Amino acid sequence: MVKSDKTRPSVLIVYTGGTIGMVQRPHSGTLTPVKFDQIKEEVPELNKFDYNIKTITFNPALDSSNVTPQVWIKIAKTIEKHYNQFDGFVVLHGTDTMAYTASALSYMFENLDKPIILTGSQLPIGTLRTDGKENLITSVEIAAAKEKDSALVPEVCIYFDFKLYRGNRTVKRDADQFSAFHSVNYPELAVAGVDIRFRKEFIHYPENRGILKVNTQINDQVVILKMFPGINQKVFDSILCIPGLKGVVLETFGSGNVPTSRWLINCIRRALKKDIVILNVTQCQGGRVSMGQYETSIELLKSGVISGKDLTTEAAVTKLMFLLGQGFSTEQVKIYLNKNLRGEISN
Repeated sequence: MVKSDKTRPSVLIVYTGGTIGMVQRPHSGTLTPVKFDQIKEEVPELNKFDYNIKTITFNPALDSSNVTPQVWIKIAKTIEKHYNQFDGFVVLHGTDTMAYTASALSYMFENLDKPIILTGSQLPIGTLRTDGKENLITSVEIAAAKEKDSALVPEVCIYFDFKLYRGNRTVKRDADQFSAFHSVNYPELAVAGVDIRFRKEFIHYPENRGILKVNTQINDQVVILKMFPGINQKVFDSILCIPGLKGVVLETFGSGNVPTSRWLINCIRRALKKDIVILNVTQCQGGRVSMGQYETSIELLKSGVISGKDLTTEAAVTKLMFLLGQGFSTEQVKIYLNKNLRGEISN
């Protein structure tokens, strides 16, 4: 177990993999993994904090494209094991699937009262123009930040390019710019400039501090099905007939609309009769599903498709996997999908 000195603010850095964990060696010019047990030598700016900083490195380190629900569980259990020893946690993660991991972790941690900040970088931390150092340094500062002995941001968040977002509200929007992430339907929780400006009115603070519960059961028998003009009936039906399928995130047009083709509605109804849960989210980056507003969504509403409101696809698929893993009945899953569990949807 990694121990911390409780006389100073303490932060545990968990390195799972990703671009941020590479440095360019001066003599050879090659990129090699950061020695995270020597993180203060690799990033000497961290020495200016009077923090107790410890690190854990996953072996092997993973490209985020290879992250699976089992990795989410490993991250959650790692934090749970050290939860009482540290004031906050920074998870270093590849950017491609970071929003999925942040969303999944947000559901897994019930009664969370400490920061879990995910960050990464577009360039390796050891390159000259890297964004990795700032992302790491500020994430550590946010993870340690307290007011009246309570965490300033007791949430699962993503910090990137001077902005802190609620993890389950965030999407990756750009593969080339430093501003890789965005949260369209919910404001930033903090903005880093000369000072870090925390927007407390948007941060969730627990009214009653309960005992931390970490629920790591996940059911991955789900699929994302994206609507597009001319979608083929055989393809659509074959997806909904996948053996063992338990849930579908249906990415629809606009405010939750699909073609009015009778075959499509019939396919959906057959799936619903087999107790497959279908959750309707919009393909649009902003806005929300409002089934029944147009004729093209009335049939979905009548059939029993669940509105995802303003859930991101990442938050929707991980919420569905999480709820299906808890042993709930189909009806209970549908009820919880409409509930705001961790700030992932707007009422």
